[in-house]
Amino acid sequence: MGGMTSSSAKDLLENGLKLTPRYDAAGLIAAVATHAETGEVLMLAWMNAEALDKTMSTGEAHYFSRSRNELWHKGATSGQVQVVEELRIDCDQDAVWLKVLPQGDGGACHTGQRSCFYRVIEGGKLVKRP
Repeated sequence: MGGMTSSSAKDLLENGLKLTPRYDAAGLIAAVATHAETGEVLMLAWMNAEALDKTMSTGEAHYFSRSRNELWHKGATSGQVQVVEELRIDCDQDAVWLKVLPQGDGGACHTGQRSCFYRVIEGGKLVKRP
């Protein structure tokens, strides 16, 4: 009947070669950035379609700031530009993984830490760890 069944649509989404990001109701997808050389998790952020497009076209990470409700070029003010070495999308195309080379001081977190994940939860308390 010409219509695509849900199993064939799922197969195309998961195994096809067409980029079709599945944004949430707010128009966002999760974006995880890791250090391209060490594999260290640097940050979790959000992207809208414009941020993803700019990231792909410039080779530098762009995100969407939920708190400021605006596009954000990572490092534009801090110098912590993230040069994208590889960009991946997950199986159902609702999250991206950026393997980046941090510039400037090499940090990723607005607090000055190298990674936004600088605290460990131990016994319900937070402990700073590199």
